Amino acid sequence: MTTLAAWLCLLLAPQPAPPTLLLVTGAGGSDEFHTQFEAATESWRQHADEAGMEVLQVGEEKDGKMPRDQLQGLLQSLSSESPQPLWIVFIGHGTYAQKKAKFNLVGPDLSAQELGSWIERFQRPVAVINCSSASGPFVNELSAPGRVVVTATRSGNEQNYSRFGVYLAESINDPAVDLDKDGQISLLEAFLAASNRVQRFYSEDNRLVTEHALIDDNGDGLGTPASWFRGVYTFKRPRGAESADGLRANQFHLVKSVQEQALSPEIRKRRDALESELSVIREKRDALSEQEYLVELERICLEIARLYRDSEK
Repeated sequence: MTTLAAWLCLLLAPQPAPPTLLLVTGAGGSDEFHTQFEAATESWRQHADEAGMEVLQVGEEKDGKMPRDQLQGLLQSLSSESPQPLWIVFIGHGTYAQKKAKFNLVGPDLSAQELGSWIERFQRPVAVINCSSASGPFVNELSAPGRVVVTATRSGNEQNYSRFGVYLAESINDPAVDLDKDGQISLLEAFLAASNRVQRFYSEDNRLVTEHALIDDNGDGLGTPASWFRGVYTFKRPRGAESADGLRANQFHLVKSVQEQALSPEIRKRRDALESELSVIREKRDALSEQEYLVELERICLEIARLYRDSEK
């Protein structure tokens, strides 16, 4: 199908409700940080507008309500069972004290435990991205099956300013970081690119690395750093992990390709499930005979191919 034909099909087809991006910008604390946070927020917003997403923003006091209360109200108002993903992005500073991680807002701060209770009801795809310092404990608190959690640090003790958020905002729609060459940038690919830029910054400046981002999408709450990936696949897992991180995050795309947009939510859900099966087969390769492995591989790949073929009719 030509690009023009794909676009015509999109225009004529019934359009489902769009995905949602909820942007939360924290207290800057200084003009320098405020400017950086606003620039990162604007970058996310522009990409989401390009993708036709619903964009909701929280940052300043509004109509007598502080940001924390605004955020809670917005999360309560959103559909819990939509097939469309909900992206929640936190841009700002964080703190960690008395074994409790918080995101710094104008007014009362937001704890990982509070956010966890507010998003517990969601059955739809959810990605929570906390770009703040001391954000590591959000992985442990928010991890759940089918949910993607990204944090700028691996623990609450990494409390210096985090550069990860700026790099992630710049990577989320950068064609140069498309590792699997599918014409779109996944959350996993942006995470890997931003993490690598963080490492380069500290290395080139001869400074001790004070932030180590994590990604968790298998629900075990352990998280995996970018250095444990080769391409979009892990070669190492946290101790006790039964499955690898990365697959679900590689299925989240802020700005979708034309081919991806042509897939209905139902077909995309089936495709994602087949890709999960494929990941399991790859992990079991050593336990299967060569013939068993190839038969299963062919079965899944052929069904995925049929889904794409049928979506073009």
